[in-house]
Amino acid sequence: MAKIKSNRNSTRKEVIIAEAAKLFREKGFSATSMRDLAEHVGVEAASLYNHISSKAEILQEICFKVANQFMSHIEQVDNSQRSAIAKIEEILRFHIRQMVEHYEEVYVSDREWKHLTEPYMQNMQSQRRAYRQKIALVIEEGIRKGEIKHIDAPTAVLIMLHAVSGIESWHRSTKKIEGNVLEDNMVMILVEGLKK
Repeated sequence: MAKIKSNRNSTRKEVIIAEAAKLFREKGFSATSMRDLAEHVGVEAASLYNHISSKAEILQEICFKVANQFMSHIEQVDNSQRSAIAKIEEILRFHIRQMVEHYEEVYVSDREWKHLTEPYMQNMQSQRRAYRQKIALVIEEGIRKGEIKHIDAPTAVLIMLHAVSGIESWHRSTKKIEGNVLEDNMVMILVEGLKK
């Protein structure tokens, strides 16, 4: 029987979660079975249960790992003494890098979280709402200080986050630019549109 291969940087559970994220992105959470995951990892389905209790647990791990990283980052940015424009740029750059470097996990967290069971779904909804509100508050701070145009902050947040989630099409592109060039272009377009 094959064993789940881990390396110095990852536990077997982390390997399973990373492979599950790929499958959830490709097939969707609902259409992915534990048997699919076992085949993908190269072990018997029963072996997976030595490391995880269920497919639902994997989704929870992915969603909350991503959500906690984003929330931790925005709190650091928010507590800095930078201008609102500099804060928005840093938030966007972090989002873009996460979508480029950790695509599967971020994609699954963004698209498949609705399959979480309670109380996890409600917790995730609250975190997503709180995160958007924190970005909106940074924009409103910039409006008050005269750095940002007088715009509707929640609408600006939705536009920015939807633009970043569109990086999924960059991953599918056969003629894609480098990730750092993509980041610089997106930040320039999105941030310049906010400046007064």
